Amino acid sequence: MIALWIGTGILAAAYLLAGGTKLLRPKTEVQKTMHFAEDFAASQIKTIGALEVLGAIGLILPELTHIATWLTPTAAFALVLVQIGAIVVHLRRGEKNVVVNIVLLLLALAIGIFWIVAG
Repeated sequence: MIALWIGTGILAAAYLLAGGTKLLRPKTEVQKTMHFAEDFAASQIKTIGALEVLGAIGLILPELTHIATWLTPTAAFALVLVQIGAIVVHLRRGEKNVVVNIVLLLLALAIGIFWIVAG
């Protein structure tokens, strides 16, 4: 169970950081490190960031409070969908390096499954 919490915490931190950056910084700043942003409107980038932050919160808060714990694996599986979308965007842009996206996808998938099994 400790390993599951550590993995969940790492995944939540990654999404909180990435989503917070997209949500709180202007598009021009986001584009400096996240080149995909040039293909999206500022409102779309903010929406992606909000979804990532909500996913991070959804990974931690339900299990921590023992309220609606079904939301934790649901958030993990929703983040799998976010990564599928990210992989598609990066490949369409001709970016071959999607290793980070695949790692995040697999981690979110594993965490979702393990929270179901642990529940």
